[in-house]
Amino acid sequence: MKKIHLTLLITLTFTTFCFSQDDQKPSPFSVNGYLETYYVYDFNKPENNTRPGFVYSYNRHNEVNLNLGFVRGSYNTDNVRANLALMAGTYANANLVAEPGVLKNVFEANAGVKLSSTKNLWVDAGIFGSHIGFESAVGKDCWNLTRSILADNTPYYEAGAKVSYTTDNGKWFLSGLVLNGWQRIQRVEGNSLLSFGTQITFKPSDKVTLNGSSFIGTDKADSARQMRYFHNFYGMFRISDAFGLIVGFDYGVEEKGPESSATNAWYSPIMIARYKVSDKVAVAVRGEYYDDKNGVIIPTCTPNGFRTIGVSANFDYQISPNALWRVEVRSFSSKDEVFVEGTGSSKNNTFVATSLAVSF
Repeated sequence: MKKIHLTLLITLTFTTFCFSQDDQKPSPFSVNGYLETYYVYDFNKPENNTRPGFVYSYNRHNEVNLNLGFVRGSYNTDNVRANLALMAGTYANANLVAEPGVLKNVFEANAGVKLSSTKNLWVDAGIFGSHIGFESAVGKDCWNLTRSILADNTPYYEAGAKVSYTTDNGKWFLSGLVLNGWQRIQRVEGNSLLSFGTQITFKPSDKVTLNGSSFIGTDKADSARQMRYFHNFYGMFRISDAFGLIVGFDYGVEEKGPESSATNAWYSPIMIARYKVSDKVAVAVRGEYYDDKNGVIIPTCTPNGFRTIGVSANFDYQISPNALWRVEVRSFSSKDEVFVEGTGSSKNNTFVATSLAVSF
């Protein structure tokens, strides 16, 4: 009788253990969030406390504010994925001003399905982060506290559908996109034409990333249609465990008018160098130039348009794995007086900024 009892006890224990192991499988649902506060002091002291019009992040002068805060819910299985994130902050106020109603507070809302059981091939639709550039709205993921001129003036987000494929070795990523426009959730009223994009990323090793992203479309009503053709290229290089380098170049053209095949062009080269002093401390310097003499992206109504050099340096301190404190000094110099200075204008603009970012 004791042997029977012992056998039964072992069987029940083993069965309970198996069910416990199954119960411990990771849930496909997850929740995470991000919050970044900041303070900027602009030495030009703009009267309305709003920084230059081409700046869409960290754009309030002499006040403690929230640049971006969001909470995201995600669902991920082997063949289905979805994300929904709602946000608040001055980033949302500046970047989504053209979007209607509650769409102004949507940071991300998309769903996707895997098209192959053997290959990493997906189709996704909804609202995404942009496929253009190496910087995003999430400050902790960028090498500098503030975004570059080219990042602030290319899409941070986009809406549409995309097909993406990653090779088995992870070295190539290919994507084709159908979009509602240039940084648009809701298409411009009177515009019947969808826009298109591509992205190709090549990682020959864990030390090098090369990326090319393009956009073809228009952001105007049919009656005033001006086609825009744009390409962004960047390379990220991990020279050593401590030192990294990013080089990038944007080039775009847009038709001068609905009935014209002539175009206006703009371009922007950039270089960023970053050095990790220790596990907690890093410094970075940035040099950039933005040339938009015809005011396609940044209109100024001045003789030479927006032709501006920017330099910056920042100090990062990783307080904990999920908390980052940063300080940055940045200066712009332009060919024309394109910066507000008090109630007047100036060719130069210098500011200091600090931020605290926490992720959870």
